[in-house]
Parts: sequence; structure tokens; C-alpha cells
Amino acid sequence: NEKKKFKRDRSPCSPSRVLHLRQIPNHATEAEIISLGLPFGKVTNLLRLKGKNQAFLEMASEEVAVTMVNHYTSSIPYLRSQPVYIEYSNHKELKTDNLPNQARTQAALQGVNAMQSGSLAFTGAFAAEGGVLPGQGSILRIIIEDLFYPVTLEVLYQVFSKFGSVLKIVTFTKNNQFQVLLQYAEPMHAYYAKMALDGQNIYATCCTLRIDFSKLTSLKVRYNNDKSRDFTRLDLPSGDIQPVLDPSIAAFGTQNFLFPSYAGAAGFAPPLGFAQDAGLSVPAVPGALGSLAVMSPAVPGQMTIPGVTGAPVNSVLLVSNLNPEVITPYGLFILFGVYGDVHRVKIMFKKKEKALVQMADAVQAQIAINYLNGQRLYGRVLHTTFSKHQIVQLPREGHEDQGLTKDYSNSPLHRYKKPGSKNFQNIFPPSATLHLSNIPPSATVDNLKNLFTSTGSTVKAFKFFQRDCKMALIQLGSVEEAVHALIELHNHDLGENHHLRVSFSKSTI
Repeated sequence: NEKKKFKRDRSPCSPSRVLHLRQIPNHATEAEIISLGLPFGKVTNLLRLKGKNQAFLEMASEEVAVTMVNHYTSSIPYLRSQPVYIEYSNHKELKTDNLPNQARTQAALQGVNAMQSGSLAFTGAFAAEGGVLPGQGSILRIIIEDLFYPVTLEVLYQVFSKFGSVLKIVTFTKNNQFQVLLQYAEPMHAYYAKMALDGQNIYATCCTLRIDFSKLTSLKVRYNNDKSRDFTRLDLPSGDIQPVLDPSIAAFGTQNFLFPSYAGAAGFAPPLGFAQDAGLSVPAVPGALGSLAVMSPAVPGQMTIPGVTGAPVNSVLLVSNLNPEVITPYGLFILFGVYGDVHRVKIMFKKKEKALVQMADAVQAQIAINYLNGQRLYGRVLHTTFSKHQIVQLPREGHEDQGLTKDYSNSPLHRYKKPGSKNFQNIFPPSATLHLSNIPPSATVDNLKNLFTSTGSTVKAFKFFQRDCKMALIQLGSVEEAVHALIELHNHDLGENHHLRVSFSKSTI
């Protein structure tokens, strides 16, 4: 409701280095508000309107502000577990010299900027490179103290996915401490989660989170079970873990908490592959911290997990900020089809920058969000989240909707209909290098280069696989170019009964 009101009562202003922030929790500190701007560049001023839960943040330049707004359009930031909405202000600069209560703000600004130029060194380079400086990666190392209740993978997923897309979780016991390694899709998400959750309790007075950045750059997960999970790989075996008494819990003298054995990977019947019966239902603890309590309602648009909240999980995605001039149901079918089997697509009749995409199941929907939320497509940054709709309705007989709703449930182009298909092992984020396969023997390097150039791509490099000339890698000018080329050329007829298959590659040439 807040969100709708916010979107309705203002039209977006033209870019300005002053940003207007709404729905700031009362108990958030000045430093936390300033930290929203830090990864993009220097914050030069802040004016807080506490009674209205709003603030104005002035950035060092308009360019920095634009980068920040673009990022947060596709990935809503959280302060103290509350979503914060950011847009351009009508003001071009902030004049706060003679205002009362600005002393605290100035102190916070000086403190944060000093920290920024010193050890923290979060600079505009972060935004420019899309990377991070050493020690600030996308993997968190979490130690859970005072473990009086078992903290399951489901609970960890629910708590941490409020801050971004969780890709992998590994839990283990070391030095008599229960520890977790958790990998996000983006370093920014890890940064928010650490800011918001470090030192918080999952349950009242116990299960305290101590969070640091891990030095690892990627987590390797061999098994999907109740100790580790890779949400990008549905094909991993369960490793047949037997129910065990977790020594870290025994150490606290709690009586015989038995973890259920994992139900097995076959078919991943429970959404997200969590065991249907989470085994141990944690009692609702009176006074548990509202922001983290596992019984608290899920954040709108975030995955909710059966066995934890009981809310249904959804396979329908809401995709917004599309370019209505160029987008087609088929284009969305091909792009989202890289991450799962798309059954139906509906572009909204009155709002063509929005569409619903129905995936085969909730796991594939989550994978599509992990990889496509925030991706640029036809000059716009996509926002991909779960829809409130459980199904995409087809138009009634005789009601034509200009071809904006399409049913693809029987399409021969689905990549994941064969169980155990190799495609499950080759799911990668959008990248400038594409993997091409099913190339006919007669096709030459020039044929293929010309094909991609004809769609407006810049070909930077090309090479056939040495052992198999049916496959090749092609490197284009940018990730966005590669996304457009994949939509345009996947299943392109190359003659001799060969239709080109195009995927994103993890390799570069």
C-alpha cells in the first residue's frame, strides 16, 4: 500500500545529485542512511526529516547519483530490515548550514567519509567496476553464538534472502562453534546483510549472528542436503546424510535435538528442495527480534519457505521496467528460458513495461530472479521479483489481446525437460561471451561472425572448440549486446537441419 502510494503521488524528477529517501525506520542511524550512498561515491550532505521517515541525501556528483538510483531501482535497499525507496529530488543541492540538529549529521558525515578514505575504502570504483576491494566480496562468514535452538538452512535462507539473492549456503561446526558460509549474487547484498544483521539475534536472547566477509571468492557445494545447498544447481546429489546429533548443540546441553535427514534430491518435490517436514518446528519465542524472527511475515516479493512460514511459493514472476517499444512475449520466453522452462508469458495490456512470466516451478523462478534481476535489456534495467499471481491466465475464447499473452508449455525449446540434463550444470549469469552449439559442419568463422554482426553486435573474438567443431565461443561488445543476440539468434536456422543453440558462457576467449 505504502509502495503504491509512493509511486502514485510523484512522477520521477529529472536526475539530480540530491536524492529523496522514503520509509526510513525511526531507529536507523545517520551513518546507516549515509552508508546507502557510500558504495557509489562520496556523500556530501544529509538532511533528515525524522517525523516523516524521510531524508535527502546529497551525492558528490549527478553521475554518482544516477548510478545509485539505477542500482536501487532493480535492487531495493533495506535499513533495519525495512525497504527504503529512493528517487531524484527537485532540489539541486542541500543548504543546511543554519539548521538546528545538523551537528550530529555533520559528525556522521565526517566520520563515515574518514572511514571511507581510510580502511573501509568503499569508493566509486565499486560502482564503476561492479567489483569490490579485497575483503568485501559476496561471501559472508557467519558464526552463531548461544545456539539454544537449531538454526536450519531454511531459517538462514529466510533471514538472509531479505537482503538479496542467496546463491549458496554451507554450514559446519568448527572449534565447537556453528558456522556458516553464505554466498550472495552481488557483493552489495552481502554488504547490506552484514550492516543490518551483525550482532542481531535470530531468536530472543539467543542465536546471535557474528558476521564477517570471507576471503573466498566462490563456494563449492558438492551436496544439496540439510548441511549445504546450491540454489543454482538442482542436479546435485544429497550425499545420503543420516540424522546426526549436532555436536555444537549438544555442547549447550540441549536435549537430543535430532536433525531430519534430507528427503533426497529426486525431483526436488518440495519447493527450493527443502525437506517437506522441516523436522523441528522452532517454538515461537516471546519477544523475539521482530526484524529477524523466523515467524515474522516475509518481505513482499521475497521467497517464503514452506515449513518455515507455511506461505505458498510461487512460480510466476513479475518483470518490470521493460522497454515497451522492443519487448515481445517471445523475447521474454527465450531470455527467461535460459534459467528454466517458461510455460506462459503475458505482457500487460495497459502497462507494456510490465510482464508476467510463469516458470515450470518455484526453484526455476528463484534462479531466474538470481540471474536476471538488475540485468540491462534494451536500454532499461530489469526488475524481476515474485508476482502475487499464482498462474498466468490465457485470454478467453474470442477475446484477442493483441498477441500479448502466449502459452509456451509445449514448446520444443525448453532446455530443462529432460531429468539430469547437462543444461542444469551449465547455468551461468549473463555474460559478454556466448556458448554456441549445434553448428553445422559447413559453417565458417566468417558465416557466424556475420550472423552476429547482422543483429547489431560487435564481435570482439571467436573460436571453435578444438575437439568439437559443432561448438564455439563468441565474445561480443558488452553483456547487454550478448543478451540481445541470444534472444535474436537462439534457435536460428543455420540450414542442414541445424538450429543454433545459444547460452551464456563462464569462459572468456
